Amino acid sequence: MFPSHVRRFALVGGVVLCLMLGVPRALSAAPVAGNTAPAWNGLALTPPMGYNNWSYYQCKINEGVIFSQAKALVSTGLAKKGYNTITIDDCWMAKNRAADGTLVGDPQKFPHGMAWMGEQIHALGLKFGIYEDAGVKTCGKFPGSWNFFQKDADTFAKWKVDYIKLDGCDVPNVAGQTTEQTYRYAYKTFSDAILHTGRKMVYSESAPAYFQQTPDDWYMVLGWTAKYGNLWREGRDIALGQESGIRKWRSLNYNYSYNVGLEKYAGPGHWNDPDFLLVGDSGLSGNEMQTQMSLWAVMAAPLISSTDLTKISPSALAVLGNNDVIAIDQDPAGVQGHIVQFDDDYDVLAKPLANGDVAVVLYNKGDAPKKLATTAALVGFKSGSSLQLKNLVSKSVTTSRDAIEATVPPHGSVIYRVSAH
Repeated sequence: MFPSHVRRFALVGGVVLCLMLGVPRALSAAPVAGNTAPAWNGLALTPPMGYNNWSYYQCKINEGVIFSQAKALVSTGLAKKGYNTITIDDCWMAKNRAADGTLVGDPQKFPHGMAWMGEQIHALGLKFGIYEDAGVKTCGKFPGSWNFFQKDADTFAKWKVDYIKLDGCDVPNVAGQTTEQTYRYAYKTFSDAILHTGRKMVYSESAPAYFQQTPDDWYMVLGWTAKYGNLWREGRDIALGQESGIRKWRSLNYNYSYNVGLEKYAGPGHWNDPDFLLVGDSGLSGNEMQTQMSLWAVMAAPLISSTDLTKISPSALAVLGNNDVIAIDQDPAGVQGHIVQFDDDYDVLAKPLANGDVAVVLYNKGDAPKKLATTAALVGFKSGSSLQLKNLVSKSVTTSRDAIEATVPPHGSVIYRVSAH
């Protein structure tokens, strides 16, 4: 499940987690600080939340699709819970720029133009997000921003965009530069261009994802992304909506595996992004949907849905809209939780919270029910502490002396908010 470089080097609370025979499987308590540097633009002090069309629709988008999802965010109540940004992903553009070099929306898909689309989104009380690419072309082979960084940032500001996702396809080779240096130039230049517009726009970078197979470069890129942006993709895209449930389950586990060891990079204004929430998609069980939501929340990941919200089931909507779980993700301390105990078929994660509580997830990766247990000391309390445990899904509240435990269904999880009692 873990990529080779994550198996070798995943950092957990300053302890190298080496998933090899003979290494202790109980680790140090969760750290309180990750990236404490000020956010580069003062934005995204909690992980961004919202909707992106890509996983479910890919290029099959138009004004109607985007507007229907925006309205669904409002009508379902998700917008009031924090899912407040609609981001239009790749394929929204015409194949060519205008004569003056300005980006143009596809006249068939967006006949009223992108500024108008943004106005409709803003009229619903939502924020407007848009996609571009740092290379000469986007992943869908539409015009990229290379050599147009300031012009595109100015265009987005004119359209009153609130959130920019900058992908990393087709970045050219530059003589005398390594690939890592060229990516750094592109992402920093676009970052500077955003600041130059004077408009506050959250900046999502995809640079690390293009270096996942070269670990040394991957960690180097992770080291500079927070200086220029607010969140960053580090690896593979999550499974698409039309793929099988098995493929989706494996995909979200893979994305979890590379994200979970990166807590030192995360903090207010700086977020590791393991990609979209598939809650509501076909093929995933209720337990699997809840597991993704719980894991993403304890990892302080962006909560960005990518399904058809107009057809979401009441049970899936309850998972996405669980206020107690959202509060874990949005905790102002901004600590990314990490693994404090593990075995081949389970993980225990802990995330310190601003008020002194700790979020704990017991995650059963296996195919059979399993009783999982950890201790107060492993999650950050004094050994032998009297604890109050609130199950954030069932809402039951229990007390315990030292132990945190539950019988967890296959592919399932239990998420507690734990307090000293």
